Amino acid sequence: MDRFVYTAMSGMQSSHSRLRVIANNMANAQTIGFRAELMQHLPITLKGTGLEARAATSSEVQSADLTAGALVQTGRALDIAMTGNAMLTVQAQDGGEAYSRRGDLTIAASGILVDGVGRPVMGESGPISIPPGQEISVSGDGSITAADPAAPDQPPQIVGRIKLVEATPENVAKGIDGQFRAVSGGILPQDLNAKLQSGYLEQSNVNPTEVLVEMIEAQRLFEMRSKLVSTARDIDQSGSSLMRINS
Repeated sequence: MDRFVYTAMSGMQSSHSRLRVIANNMANAQTIGFRAELMQHLPITLKGTGLEARAATSSEVQSADLTAGALVQTGRALDIAMTGNAMLTVQAQDGGEAYSRRGDLTIAASGILVDGVGRPVMGESGPISIPPGQEISVSGDGSITAADPAAPDQPPQIVGRIKLVEATPENVAKGIDGQFRAVSGGILPQDLNAKLQSGYLEQSNVNPTEVLVEMIEAQRLFEMRSKLVSTARDIDQSGSSLMRINS
């Protein structure tokens, strides 16, 4: 009986982890550039001198779905959408590099170019600083030019170039903070061939309908596994009652 309960409880824990991931994907269905998280379920058998009679399930976020989301034209100069496998580089909270598809850029009060959640956008030599009072545009290779409205006869000046990298399932992994980092723990080299589109934003690649169906299925599976525990309790109580009658 203990093997039955052990397996059922392990399944409940796996279902609970799956529900957390699905809920996070659903909550970010409208987040710019979000990549849906994917789970991996692995059976784990307890090793020992006896029979391998108890099997648990290990559930963890394995990776993310790197499929591109839909593009929406905004016409805003600082809205960008990366093409192909490209990601832009931002400065993470620990000071290192992280990679993102979020392209709703703004200029902070300090003059630093930041993404939609305030992370500094990295250039070839660090965070990109924008001169005040300039008209900004972003070209397809990530170069940022600034034009002075007070001097229309002067050509625009390049003030930086966004560091774009090639991100694939083999070289990046999604962290618990929702950002992608190099699998090796270092930084990715700049991809000089990467391109972007200015005036567009890439939407989340989460399909709300599919996620809702997954949520319903996960909830039902959790309920089924919890009923197994109740069934085991009933069987155990019935067995105890029979033993008392025989005695």
